[in-house]
Amino acid sequence: MESLDEYTARLASDAPVPGGGSAAAVVGALGAALVAMVARICGANPKYEEYATDAHSIVAAADALRDELTAARGRDERAFAEVVAAQRLPKATPEERAARTNALEAALRAAAEAPLEAAETALRVLHLAARVLKIPNRNLAGDAGCGAEFAFAALTACAYNVRVNHRYMRDEGAIAAQSEVLERYENEAAAMLAQVRTVVNAALARS
Repeated sequence: MESLDEYTARLASDAPVPGGGSAAAVVGALGAALVAMVARICGANPKYEEYATDAHSIVAAADALRDELTAARGRDERAFAEVVAAQRLPKATPEERAARTNALEAALRAAAEAPLEAAETALRVLHLAARVLKIPNRNLAGDAGCGAEFAFAALTACAYNVRVNHRYMRDEGAIAAQSEVLERYENEAAAMLAQVRTVVNAALARS
């Protein structure tokens, strides 16, 4: 299992993989981990017994999303590696150029789809962060807020990685379809984050 130090060293290298999409998934996974932590602590505290069932449900969901985002990191890296491989295909003849164009288009579409899927997962983390904040534990509101901010940052970073692939794609239909979905995620996330910030700031305000 790759350690965090090993991963960040790879990320800091001059290799094209991993990149922003991979890192975005890691940030989202950290957000899910924080949400799970808050729910676990609340679920084990008798003071919040009336919220225990929901807390345990949030833990299970957040752990699953953390696993999904950890897997998304690998998917993003593999997808971009395919783009790099397609770019290196020979293009000396018309047949080679056509094959390269087709391979590159397919790779770019997959490379846009990977962060789009991760963005949807990050959005679900954000919803869980809002849900865990309904447990009135002011001591952990900051941690839940961090989980929400990480999820939103992950989604935003994923969006950048979707759009950078769109710059080079030729399939306008695919671009339009992915863009519509992405914009919906972004709008929903922005509204959700605004709600979360209101709740967190109120919880952290000095009495």
